[in-house]
Amino acid sequence: MEKTEGSESATATGCPSETELAGKADMCKGCPGQALCRQQGGRDPDQELLDTRMRAVKHKILILSGKGGVGKSSVAACLSMALAELSQKVGVVDLDICGPSIPKLLAVEGREVVNSQWGWKPLISPHHGVKVMSVGSLLEQSDNAVIWRGPRKTALIRRFLKDTFWGRLDVLICDTPPGTSDEHLTVVKAMKSADPDGAVIVTTPQEVAIATIRKELNFCRKLGVRVIGVVENMSGFVCPCCQERTDIFSSGAGERLAGEYGVPFLGRIPIVQHLTQCCEEGRSIFQSHPESPAASALMQLAQRVMEEVTRQQTGK
Repeated sequence: MEKTEGSESATATGCPSETELAGKADMCKGCPGQALCRQQGGRDPDQELLDTRMRAVKHKILILSGKGGVGKSSVAACLSMALAELSQKVGVVDLDICGPSIPKLLAVEGREVVNSQWGWKPLISPHHGVKVMSVGSLLEQSDNAVIWRGPRKTALIRRFLKDTFWGRLDVLICDTPPGTSDEHLTVVKAMKSADPDGAVIVTTPQEVAIATIRKELNFCRKLGVRVIGVVENMSGFVCPCCQERTDIFSSGAGERLAGEYGVPFLGRIPIVQHLTQCCEEGRSIFQSHPESPAASALMQLAQRVMEEVTRQQTGK
């Protein structure tokens, strides 16, 4: 297909709704918002409300993973609690529409979200007062399957971001689905004008994970998303009896690739029995087992994340 002038820049990030080709590009054909984009001169009518919500949030952090099964949501939940331990006001928005696990991890499962005159009021976790918004809290039963096509999922993601009344937050953690999909493009586009701090990429330490980490890092590069750093989850097993650490997988893939791409390596989170129990039971590792090696590793992760976002913000 022959490119028209400006089409490359318009399509580099997907929907051209904020460019001069809004409502006019080939990809706009068939979109229900095509006429509105033409009338609005490219400005999304919901974007102003979303930007207003995000102005009350100091730091916006995406949690990404190249594939499922690496413990991304567990890291997101534990990171939120660790940041709260550092006296930060924290919120978590669970954007994993088809596999929401944040309500279980942060002990708000079974509670209903209230839609007030100010918007959806997030649930308050009993662990450190973390605010939580998830599609899991909108389902009548937590085991109901969410079988939606892409447009419906992306519409709900935008609604979560623009209609949730977070109030003032120091940090908003966005737990995304695994991989790179329409949902990720929607999040990045919606958050672009709110200037998100960047992404924390979660991986496991095996060599087999390298290909998926590369895809995630390249995704961030192409869309202009800053990478706060890479964290290795399930990095070694700590024996509950003698505290000896054993590498049950190969190790170091995340750290090597972070060095190759020139992004920070944020640390390793070991497999610890106390941590897995806390995640399964919706308890805080910092309250139940504050001396655990996992609690120490997660606290160091939170400190590194705050150091990186502060450094990026100040340019130092």
